[in-house]
Amino acid sequence: MKQKDIALIILIVAFAGVVSYFASNKIFASPKNRQQQVEVVQPITTDFPKPDSRYFNNQAFDPTQLITIGQNANPDPFRNPSQQ
Repeated sequence: MKQKDIALIILIVAFAGVVSYFASNKIFASPKNRQQQVEVVQPITTDFPKPDSRYFNNQAFDPTQLITIGQNANPDPFRNPSQQ
C-alpha cells in the first residue's frame, strides 16, 4: 500500500468513528433518560384475614375428609381376594 492509501483509510475510520459516536448517542438512551416509574408493592405479611361469610360456609361439606362406605377388609383393593 502506498502512504496515501493508509492516510485515506485512517481518515475514513476516524470519520466513521465520529459519525457512529453521535448516531449511538441519538439511538441509545442516556442514563438520564433511563428513569422509569414503577408501582410500589405492599409487603407480604403473616396476617391472613378471615374469609367473607358470604362466600365461606364453615358448616359446608369438607371434600378432604376420608369417607368410608361399609366395611372393607381388603387391604389391597386392586387385587381380587379370591385369587390368592
